[in-house]
Amino acid sequence: MEMQPGQMAYDRAITVFSPDGRLFQVEYARESVRRGTATAGVVFKDGAVLVADRRIANPKLAESSSVEKIHQVDDHIGAATAGLVADARVLVDYARLTAQINKVTYNEPISLEMLVRAVCDYKQQYTQFGGVRPFGTALLIAGYDDTGIHLFETDPSGSLTSFKASSIGGNRAPVMELFEQKYEADMDVDDAIMLSLEGLQQSMEDPQNLTTVEICTIRRDKGFTRLSSQEIQSYVSKLAPKEKGPKS
Repeated sequence: MEMQPGQMAYDRAITVFSPDGRLFQVEYARESVRRGTATAGVVFKDGAVLVADRRIANPKLAESSSVEKIHQVDDHIGAATAGLVADARVLVDYARLTAQINKVTYNEPISLEMLVRAVCDYKQQYTQFGGVRPFGTALLIAGYDDTGIHLFETDPSGSLTSFKASSIGGNRAPVMELFEQKYEADMDVDDAIMLSLEGLQQSMEDPQNLTTVEICTIRRDKGFTRLSSQEIQSYVSKLAPKEKGPKS
């Protein structure tokens, strides 16, 4: 993001608009999301799938299982994150608390849109008051309720959009382009997982490196399920190899 020298004074506080109506701290938070590894979600006929690339800085020494990019919020809701990991953990905890309060109060699972709006209202507060900063995290929240199966994307400003298939994090454009070309509403779970993996592959500098992928499904008949490493490898092995493109 480019800024003119005269605009620099407007990025000192979250509550100050620039003359052209921008909040620079929110735009910086979006940049933090773009620097995260890619995450994708796809809705299929019986549920939704979330996939995430959980690459870490020192893969030889770190335990990859300690890096969690996809979180269970409730039996019928999952959330995938991109951006600052610590910020994401706070938002996921807030989402879980909101879901449990609704269950205790009304004796029924929270609707997906109500949960997403609550999380986005929470994020929006951190764009409006002094002394705080926006959450440097975007979330893909997927699940089902009485109204159907949904996938929502949220960003640091607190905005939300519903998608049939979407991606957040680094190198998002080629993933979305692939989804636009290949998405079909009546896919089964296997097709949705393969499309998600193919999309994630588009975002990677080394498209053959799918060893750190995490996959979860949220289905009406099975709820939230995290695939084992053996199951993930089974899907990865079916994926057609993608040629590594030239570096730009």
